[in-house]
Amino acid sequence: MMQYTRLAESDRAQLRAALARMPAELSALFGALSAVDARERLAGQAFSPVEQVWHLADLEHEGFGRRIERLLHEEHPALADFDGDAIAAERDYRRRSLRDGLAAFAAARAANLARLAQLSSADWARSGTQAGVGEVALCDIPVFMNQHDAAHRAEIDAWQAARA
Repeated sequence: MMQYTRLAESDRAQLRAALARMPAELSALFGALSAVDARERLAGQAFSPVEQVWHLADLEHEGFGRRIERLLHEEHPALADFDGDAIAAERDYRRRSLRDGLAAFAAARAANLARLAQLSSADWARSGTQAGVGEVALCDIPVFMNQHDAAHRAEIDAWQAARA
C-alpha cells in the first residue's frame, strides 16, 4: 500500500492539515447543539452527533493510536479491527456528553498527529496485518484516517441536510 509515502510533500501537508482540522470542524458543526439535538438521529443515520464524536474519539485512540504504536514497536503485528457499531452500542454513546466527546477526539487526534510527525523515513515502512484489511504499513495510517474522516463528513452532511 504505502499510500502516504507515495504522495508529493505538498499533498502530505494538505492531508496533515485536513486531519488536524477535523476536531475544529466537528466543534463548529456540533458545539452549539443542545443535549437533545446532539442525540437526534435523522434521515436513517446510524449515528447521532454525540455518537459520531464518541465513535471518532474511540477509534482515534483505540484504533488508529494503538495501530500506530504497535506498528512502530512490534515486528509485523496482527492488528484487530475496530467494530464501531458494536462499541457504540456497548458504550451507549447516546448517553454521553457531546462536549466530552469533542474534547476526547481532539486530544486523541492531536496525540496521533504528534506521534506521526516524529516518525523517521524508515518507520513509515513498518508493517503488519490488519483484520479485514490485510497488509498495512504505518504510512497507510494517515490515509486511512483521512478516508474515515471523509466518510463521517458525508454522514454529518446528510444529518445536517435532514435537519434543515
